[in-house]
Amino acid sequence: MNQERIFKVLLGPHVTEKTAAAGETSNQVVFKVATDAAKPEVKAAVEQLFSVNVLDVRIIKVKGKTKQAKQGLGKRSDWKKAYVRLEQGQDIDFAVVE
Repeated sequence: MNQERIFKVLLGPHVTEKTAAAGETSNQVVFKVATDAAKPEVKAAVEQLFSVNVLDVRIIKVKGKTKQAKQGLGKRSDWKKAYVRLEQGQDIDFAVVE
């Protein structure tokens, strides 16, 4: 995979209470990914950037909410998130301690 594409596929970690619980119970990490990203691209990007082995990738399309403001109706952008399951004993630590 092209090195430039790797940095465009993964947009960042998606950290919520639900994703933290998924990480503890089933060794999963959740990322916000590009809207045109595919499962093989996400798997390759995670394996190359974090030097871990990926077992499974599930991608979910999240529809943007319709909101009302003074100007009228508006719509938030649609986005994708990817649940990445890692091999047993492997972990990705997002906290950088210096």
